Amino acid sequence: MSSPDAISLLRTQSLTTLVHEELEQRIAAGRLLPGTPLRESAIATDMGISRGPVREAFRMLEERGLVMFEKNCGVRVRQLDLEQATHIYQVRIPLEGLIGELVTQNLSSDATNQVRLVLEEMAERVAHQDVPAYTDLNFRFHDLLAKFTGNPALYDTYRRLVVQLKLFRSYTFRHSPETIGVSLREHTAIFEAIVSLNVLLAGELLRQHAKDSLQRLRAVAQPS
Repeated sequence: MSSPDAISLLRTQSLTTLVHEELEQRIAAGRLLPGTPLRESAIATDMGISRGPVREAFRMLEERGLVMFEKNCGVRVRQLDLEQATHIYQVRIPLEGLIGELVTQNLSSDATNQVRLVLEEMAERVAHQDVPAYTDLNFRFHDLLAKFTGNPALYDTYRRLVVQLKLFRSYTFRHSPETIGVSLREHTAIFEAIVSLNVLLAGELLRQHAKDSLQRLRAVAQPS
């Protein structure tokens, strides 16, 4: 039988995880913008919990590079500049290549069907020129590939990188009804390489896709 102290600790840990996941989701979705102050007491009241789990969740978010503690100013959602975003991409580009290679070697039939369904929905969104929905599916496509590598450490690293990039104040996919068709063809080629068990091609296509994303990011941040 668990002791009261053990139960209390477990409850605190569970609440901390809940707060962390909720705040990370709000940051990733753009509901908490870079530079936004996070008030411990306000979040605790909003979620109907004590301030302890919120404080610990802030520490977890700091470890993930999503918030920063400022002396005499409290906690704020972190802001990235172009140089910092570029540094993240320098890690992401080779990681995407590794994702392509590993997922090609490990993708099960069930996982293949899940990715195929997302790709089919992406095609549907292109047909309707639904840019916001397409962008969400784009994230989902890449997230599934990282997940289905079967490497939890890689997946966690990938998720940290992607969510940090969303902090970049000018970072958007900037897809248009004209360019999402091009994007769909790129994703289709990646998927075909994976299901054809072409390890090297899948890795190279994903690497190039990440390189192109960095170039688009620089074009947005430093328009000519």
